[in-house]
Amino acid sequence: MNDTSHIQLLSHQSFWKEKFQSEKDKIQKIFSDKAIGIEHIGSTSIDGLSSKPIIDIAVLIEKREYADNFIEGLNKIEYWYDKPNSSGERHFFRKGNPTEFHLSIAYSDKGNFWERQIIFRDYLRNHSDVRDGYAKLKENLLRNDQTGKAGYVVGKTEFVQKILNLAKEKRVK
Repeated sequence: MNDTSHIQLLSHQSFWKEKFQSEKDKIQKIFSDKAIGIEHIGSTSIDGLSSKPIIDIAVLIEKREYADNFIEGLNKIEYWYDKPNSSGERHFFRKGNPTEFHLSIAYSDKGNFWERQIIFRDYLRNHSDVRDGYAKLKENLLRNDQTGKAGYVVGKTEFVQKILNLAKEKRVK
């Protein structure tokens, strides 16, 4: 058995937006005026797209060096820093057991995590044919993958990059 057996895709649930909004209000209190933006990202943010039932949230702050200042406040609302899954572009947090929320603190001075997430989300929101193709790809990867969770993630990467390139081309025109 591969380790994608625990990944479950659900049809889009309208209450995911409400779950995001409820968390956004809590997160906003932690970041106050230091948050440049707080966005619902990932598959749960796209109407009509099947998804793992985990709400992905991104917070944009000015500088990477400020991110550690929010760890304690986020812990108080049960977001736990996942340093091994963080990167030079984001601090990554999880909430819930099983996980219900992922939170990424992105930095406007390092990388383009924020931009990629917003561009991809908005493109799928505006192109139902592409959204539906992405849903089929995810379902096929789960059904046919023998390489586990890593294969699922890698299998989506090429599609995501193709869409990012396409979206950027359209923005330039």
